[in-house]
Amino acid sequence: MEHTNSIRRKAMARQHKAEVMIAGEQLRLRLHDGKLIKDRRYHLRTYPNCFVAQELIDWLVSHKEAPDRLTAVRLMQHLMDQEIVHHVCDKRPVFKDAKLLYRFRKDDGTFPFNTEVKIFMRGQRLYEHLIGDKNGILQLREEHSVAYQRSFPGCQLIDWLLQNGEAESRRRGLELCRALQEHGIIQHVMKKHDFFDSGLLYQFCINFRRRRRLSELLHESEQDNDEGMAVSTQEDNHPDSPFVLRKSPPQEANNGFQSVGSNKDLKQVTGGRRGSLNSLQLNSAGFPPLVQLPSTSVVRCNPKSGELLTRNVTCEELMAPGAPFIKRVLTVIGDALGWGFVVRGIAPCYVQAVDPGSPAAAAGVKVRQFVCQVNGRCVLHLDHRTVSRLVMTGPRTVVLEIMEPLK
Repeated sequence: MEHTNSIRRKAMARQHKAEVMIAGEQLRLRLHDGKLIKDRRYHLRTYPNCFVAQELIDWLVSHKEAPDRLTAVRLMQHLMDQEIVHHVCDKRPVFKDAKLLYRFRKDDGTFPFNTEVKIFMRGQRLYEHLIGDKNGILQLREEHSVAYQRSFPGCQLIDWLLQNGEAESRRRGLELCRALQEHGIIQHVMKKHDFFDSGLLYQFCINFRRRRRLSELLHESEQDNDEGMAVSTQEDNHPDSPFVLRKSPPQEANNGFQSVGSNKDLKQVTGGRRGSLNSLQLNSAGFPPLVQLPSTSVVRCNPKSGELLTRNVTCEELMAPGAPFIKRVLTVIGDALGWGFVVRGIAPCYVQAVDPGSPAAAAGVKVRQFVCQVNGRCVLHLDHRTVSRLVMTGPRTVVLEIMEPLK
């Protein structure tokens, strides 16, 4: 009993960490969408993908994420303490309401992808697959005459993992499910049992799609998990949800730092799909059909691959100490047409083209970037077909680790 209580306490702590990561990621995507995060110049040096603290505090207060500037600073300090954001030079451990540059760690590759984070990302990916299948194992079920929404028997989850190639054997599937429980991602519906390969009912503790309010991070007691799971589909599809692509053009904000933009000439063509990562392949990956844009819509593409790379780059060159490349981690959330980028090459693959109006462009994907990881899996030595397949058969949210030349 004491062992079970200890596991439960650890799971609650890890679940709070997960809520912080989700809230931080939702904030990061909204700031990218609003163009508060961008390359900035200061003292003749360019700092990629950063924001001005004072501007962010203005934004948090104006968007009612915080009632006042002091609370907004406390919120950002909490994200700093959880290693979500940091000062661009790591000289200031305290978040200050001033004209100082800060950056999300996922935007510069310094986010700690430890075992805990990898299990969290695995749980999020499984959640996205399962929640998107209306006829899947997440159903309204009863245990001891009590009904539980989106619940599943433990044995059926392991069956699903085996059928979808997520586990090599039932033993591996059981180990994965117990790790998800220990990290506060799934739980027994009555919080009485560990995970077993049986008919006991379990639920996801975390609704990954629920829009988080940053003020939740300052509450010592988290919302009840069952309340979180009762969030309606309507809220998941709300325009402010991070899983819904915003179609309105973002407003450019004024700031005291020089913004660095791209002036490349782009060729214009007509079509209804974005290269190889299109909506048909998105649907084949297990997501429900999405709205197709008309075939007359305008799509922009980048120059051909022959115009991009002046010479071949090897994996050894990319990973060599002191190499003239910078590592970044980008999160791309697909829309009705896919993700909006094309990869080519082999060992390593590189980004050949990016649709400027796509989720990939909004996330910071650019031509000449080399793809190192896809959703935590190393792809340096794979060919572009394999990398494309990993993107298309994975979740709608794709986490890319890339290397790009230093400017």
